[in-house]
Amino acid sequence: MRILFIGDIVGKAGRKCLQNYLPELKKKEHFDFICANGENSAGGAGITEKVFIELRAMGIDVITGGNHIWDQKDIFNFIDREPRMIRPANYPAETTPGKGSIIIEKNKGKKKIAVLNLIGRVFMRPADCPFRSADRELVSLKSKAPIVIVDFHAEATSEKQALGWYLDGQVSAVIGTHSHVQTADQRILPQKTAYITDIGMVGLYDAILGVDKSGPLKRFITQLPHKLSISDGRMVFNAVVVEINEADGKAESIERIFDII
Repeated sequence: MRILFIGDIVGKAGRKCLQNYLPELKKKEHFDFICANGENSAGGAGITEKVFIELRAMGIDVITGGNHIWDQKDIFNFIDREPRMIRPANYPAETTPGKGSIIIEKNKGKKKIAVLNLIGRVFMRPADCPFRSADRELVSLKSKAPIVIVDFHAEATSEKQALGWYLDGQVSAVIGTHSHVQTADQRILPQKTAYITDIGMVGLYDAILGVDKSGPLKRFITQLPHKLSISDGRMVFNAVVVEINEADGKAESIERIFDII
């Protein structure tokens, strides 16, 4: 099974890049399943139902979240009725809308793929332990789906690597998101789990994390708040392609995509 996991989509520019790039990529290569991180896809922070529908129309099966998942108030109007929009599972279930994982059936139920979304705790706002949350979620997910993909939305590279090693052999892939900068450490871990620290982003290339340079530069130089904006220009498309054995859920290969458009 070939799975395409697309990096953080940043604003309208990122969606435009996706619209231009993804159809051609799908013509060249076959994918059984497509997932993307969409927590910055509306205005560069958060996601709305309109944007969610737009991304789904492009053929994306599941959209994952992260620390910006609640930035657009519209999320509260649709996340409970759109199971393919998931948020970090280690947010408190008692008070947080939505779900942290999903199982998707493909090919009339013959193929089942689980996606689990987790968020890190190092240099991030408080959240429940991602390691223990993974343990709890996997009890149910692994009994129903042989293939489990984890989106770990975290800041610290050490925490991401730690979760990769912790889940090696338990899941098919641990995919890092959040930093918007693609790392070059993709590998298959010893127990056949695909791993990469961060897959990067889809959005403005000559920018700072997908945002026009002027705003972040002024913030760094003056230490004062400045408005962030996203304009047009060269785009970057970051993703990974993971090949997984359907029978046992073991990863066979992981490949990075880094294309400037």
